[in-house]
Order: sequence, then C-alpha cells, then structure tokens
Amino acid sequence: MSLLELFIIAVALSMDAFAVSICKGLCMPKMNWNNAVIAGLYFGGFQSGMPLIGYLLGSQFKEAITSFDHWIAFILLGAIGFNMIKESFRKEVEECEASPMAPGNMIPLAIATSIDALAVGVTFAFLQVQIVPAVSFIGATTFTLSILGVKVGNVFGTRYKSKAEFAGGLILILMGIKILVQHLLGL
Repeated sequence: MSLLELFIIAVALSMDAFAVSICKGLCMPKMNWNNAVIAGLYFGGFQSGMPLIGYLLGSQFKEAITSFDHWIAFILLGAIGFNMIKESFRKEVEECEASPMAPGNMIPLAIATSIDALAVGVTFAFLQVQIVPAVSFIGATTFTLSILGVKVGNVFGTRYKSKAEFAGGLILILMGIKILVQHLLGL
C-alpha cells in the first residue's frame, strides 16, 4: 500500500472523529486549545489502536481466507463507507454536555468513531500492510483533524459536519472498489 493510499484511508477514517470534534467545538463559547488537544488525543489514540487490534485478529485468520480476502476488504470498506454516507444525511441536533471532555463522554465517542478502523485493520492484515507505520499515520492524521474539527466547529458551526462524513464514506467505498478491481485484474 502506497503512502498516498494510506493517507487517503487515514483521512477517510478520521472523518467521523472530525465531525464529532466539530460538535465539540460548537459547545465551546470560546476556543479552548486544551480541549482541542484532549479531543485529538482521544480520537487519535483510539483511531490508531483499533486498526492494530483488527490487524492482530485478521492475522490469525489470514491463511484460511487468503483466496477471498479481497472480497472481505471490498465488503468491509464498502459497508463502512455506505454507513458513513447514510449518517451524513441525518439531521440530528447535537446536544452539549456539561463537561464535554470528561472521560465518560469522550471514551464512548472515541470507540464509536473508531469501530470502522477496527475493520480496516482486519483488511490491513490481508493486504500485508506494515502495521506500526500505518497505525501511527492514522493516529497522527486523526489527532490533527480532530483539533482542526474543534476549531472549525467553534468558528463555523455544523455547516461542514455532514460533508465531512459523506466525503469519508465515499473515499472508503472507492478504496474498496480499487482493492477488488486490482485483485480481479491481477494488478
């Protein structure tokens, strides 16, 4: 997997965290950089940990499913992408918590926004991706985009939340199609 492909996947996976970070920024009457870094650490940490767990799980079963691993990657990335696109059309109004950066608020959000990264980690095992650089890159990208999301939310509001989720979903679907086509064409 090329660095460009990894960057595209990292950005796509970060879109859920970016969208939630926008909501966190909405809840701040004034920009708080400490809270932005806290959001980045939660989301970046979970976004790098989940693909590692997925990779370890996928590595256990790689030999048994090598003949159809491209279909698994295609289906997982497509399903995750489709779900992100579907979520982008929701018109829910986010509520602000009393302490938005408390662990009780952030941990469930970090887990929820990184479940798709777990599935991507499984596909990384099938594609024989070097996992340590990959998860480090995904974590750093999510960390950066989460901080940016808090700032965007604080300045612009909800205008970009659904667009970010839609773009992330579309990118994952396209990556799944690319993996399948490359395998079927023997590239």
